[in-house]
Amino acid sequence: MQAGDDPALRVRAATPRDMAEMIPLVNAAFAIETFLEGTRTDEIRMAEMMGQGQFLVARNEAGRVVASVYFEKRGDRAYLGMLAVDPAYQGKGVGRTMMEAAEHQSRMQGCLYIDITVLSLRPELPPIYRKLGYTETGTEEFHPSQPLKSGVVCHSIVMSKALTSPEPAA
Repeated sequence: MQAGDDPALRVRAATPRDMAEMIPLVNAAFAIETFLEGTRTDEIRMAEMMGQGQFLVARNEAGRVVASVYFEKRGDRAYLGMLAVDPAYQGKGVGRTMMEAAEHQSRMQGCLYIDITVLSLRPELPPIYRKLGYTETGTEEFHPSQPLKSGVVCHSIVMSKALTSPEPAA
């Protein structure tokens, strides 16, 4: 699977061996979230997520991980989260490709819908996901993996998208 406008990027299922590259990538991509104490993920949290769902990674032609995304099957729904794109690759279609790859994987696992959550403190994100076909379907309490900084209030915006059936094989 190719990513974005760069045909040298390859997307595949992540393995535990990819974690050493994925952790700093995720933390760099989420460094904008200065309202959280500490980093977004670490080896323990990522290993737990790998035990529940699956990550996809995109590697550049040099073999370096430049993007990742998490998805988890939940009945006939999939949950997609922790989309991370190397800051040097942001704005080049890589995030869209990772979303499409996770949506494809979810369809292949029989999911009919896909859900994401966006933090209320990131108002720039809902319009991006709306362009990808997601609509706001509600809000829920935010349960951060790291504590919020003192005085910060945040909730999750739930966005969902119906997945079309996979194309029949030719």
